[in-house]
Amino acid sequence: MAKSNYHYPGYARSGPVYWAKKLGLYALVITGALWLVAPFWWTVTSALSQNPSGGLVVVFPAEATLENFLTLVEEVPIGRWFLNAFILAGTVTLFNVTFDTLAGYAFAKLDFFAREKIFLAFIGTMMIPGMVTLIPVYILLANLGWVDTYRGLIVPFAASPFGIFLLRQHFLSLPSALGDAAKIDGCNKLQVFYYIYLPLAKPAVATLGIFTFMFSWNNFEWPLIIASSESMFTLPVALFAVQGRYTQDWGLVMAAATVMVVPIILVFLSAQRYFIRGMTLSGMKG
Repeated sequence: MAKSNYHYPGYARSGPVYWAKKLGLYALVITGALWLVAPFWWTVTSALSQNPSGGLVVVFPAEATLENFLTLVEEVPIGRWFLNAFILAGTVTLFNVTFDTLAGYAFAKLDFFAREKIFLAFIGTMMIPGMVTLIPVYILLANLGWVDTYRGLIVPFAASPFGIFLLRQHFLSLPSALGDAAKIDGCNKLQVFYYIYLPLAKPAVATLGIFTFMFSWNNFEWPLIIASSESMFTLPVALFAVQGRYTQDWGLVMAAATVMVVPIILVFLSAQRYFIRGMTLSGMKG
């Protein structure tokens, strides 16, 4: 069959109008990217500068130095704060990935009494503002003696309705015939989940893990309330403390902010392939 040379109106791939639109699109994308990267770039360059001013944007440090990072290590327990943030984010992520995946699979593929009503009850909790439950949860943990402990930091976030909803939607998109075939071959319900559905849900699980790690790492409100001693501070709370202690030393404050942000970027870059695929495949089907 001869190749058609006909082009639909408006789809010409040559000419000044086409290239002008293409260059304009590239310019818009590059401008948006620079706008998003600029705050982080300013943070890093200020951290690498000597005595930066709080109102002065440092595009390139006049003389790069690690003095602010060395001072941060010597004068404040940044290692302890980093460890606390890692324990909180890592443990909460592990719990969420485990519990939310199991719950999402159960709501999607298992038949039990009042399944849909229980699921709606879970989803309904997403409509309740966190400030409403903040004081009751704190009082409950205070009665248990969990204030200023890792248990108090971690347990309230061990599972999330959003994670259950996300995984349920993904499991619903997988064909039930796969599980039925595995049951015919002699697999029980747990084996069907582990060997059949879980490998297919890796992108969605990775997406949930990234969201949970970022939320837990950046969580400021709850660690500020539940941690009464400096040794239990996480990095967001520690950054607030450093800013209050060194109000004029913006280089030290920016160094603490850089230490806080870099792990999040590394986690996202290491798992971005799964993240993008999970956001694509775990569509919100009913």
